[in-house]
Amino acid sequence: MTNQPIWKLMGLLFKAHPWHGVPIGNKFPKILTAYIEIVPTDTVKYEIDKDSGILKLDRPQKFSNVCPVLYGLVPQTFCAEKVAEFCELKTGRKGITGDGDPLDICILTEKTISHGDILLQAVPIGGMRMIDDGEADDKIIAVLQGDGVYGNWKDISDCPASVTERLKHYFLTYKDIPGETKRKCEITHVYGVEEACEVITRSHEDYLVRFSELESMLNEAMKIVNS
Repeated sequence: MTNQPIWKLMGLLFKAHPWHGVPIGNKFPKILTAYIEIVPTDTVKYEIDKDSGILKLDRPQKFSNVCPVLYGLVPQTFCAEKVAEFCELKTGRKGITGDGDPLDICILTEKTISHGDILLQAVPIGGMRMIDDGEADDKIIAVLQGDGVYGNWKDISDCPASVTERLKHYFLTYKDIPGETKRKCEITHVYGVEEACEVITRSHEDYLVRFSELESMLNEAMKIVNS
């Protein structure tokens, strides 16, 4: 047991933080763990509280639109320099930064899942390159591993255009404020599995840079507890 990562040992005593305490998965970026915050029946936006790891109510939706898929984050990811660099490369723009959040993921499944705050295994098939007020805010599109309807999809080309258009409409409108006409976010590309895997890999590398001290901090904390 003593050779296990400290976050794994902590998970035996306490509920794991969905962002930091849950591994991304040893088969990523082809198969990865996803933490679900929102399901299609939710009429309010739930979001993980980054300090505590508890799912919180972020805000009620101002209109009747609801998220059409399972939506959440990829553990142990962070959108910073490497993700922003890839966005600049693909768009030809300069001055883009990462949004400083975990990587977002949308999961397609035939199953009705009634609530968030759960983990599942997802297979990426593509993504949407979203820029929100100058920040890279990619949305990975994936299928539930083993799903009876969507499980055989391998790339975004397997996905009907109506599905991606529905996702684009949701993400371009869910932050709209009544009375405002200028939109801060845009979706520049819908991309395939190869680019999705690159974004996932870069976001994990950004995470390792940003939270490089986390493992040593936990080790120091355990020394104090055991002293």
